[in-house]
Amino acid sequence: MYILIHFRPKMSQTRVVIIPGNGNGDVERSNWYGWLRNKLKEKDVECVLKNMPDPVVAREAIWIPFMEKQLSCDSNTVVVGHSSGAQAAMRYTENHHVYGLVLVSACVTDLGDPNEKASGYYNRPWEWEQIRLNTQWIVQFGSTDDPFVPFSEQKQVAEGTSAEFQQYSDKGHFMSMAFPELLEKLMEKLQGS
Repeated sequence: MYILIHFRPKMSQTRVVIIPGNGNGDVERSNWYGWLRNKLKEKDVECVLKNMPDPVVAREAIWIPFMEKQLSCDSNTVVVGHSSGAQAAMRYTENHHVYGLVLVSACVTDLGDPNEKASGYYNRPWEWEQIRLNTQWIVQFGSTDDPFVPFSEQKQVAEGTSAEFQQYSDKGHFMSMAFPELLEKLMEKLQGS
């Protein structure tokens, strides 16, 4: 018998790693990623934002080792994943402990897109129970008007992960240059509210 005990790291020990969606070569200037990193820095929260290898296809075989070895995602890390980055975050958490997960525009299939299929995230069932066991909390952001990810798939992720689901009807694929709702929810979680 195994007993899993989660310890809450102090906020000063917790770090945030942002995993972008595919197609983002310069992540500092893409969507809300640089904005979030700067806002967290203002609040003295360490945040890692780096350009990913293989940014167009976002292959699991490349991104997961990069998350482990280069980004050092561990039990003191909150992984914030957007789109393909959300899928990478979920697959990573199937086999690694992280402190928290924030999923934005997450899906469960390749949506018929050859590039997504080539990424390798969708060729087997999702291990929802392992994802839940390997993190203390999961927050998910989804919008009914997302032009790329059907809302039904976003709901499947929420149900599978038992995420605290933040539902919107006007955020599309969450590609704005600022994301105050995510910052607010993340700070709430980091401060233990």
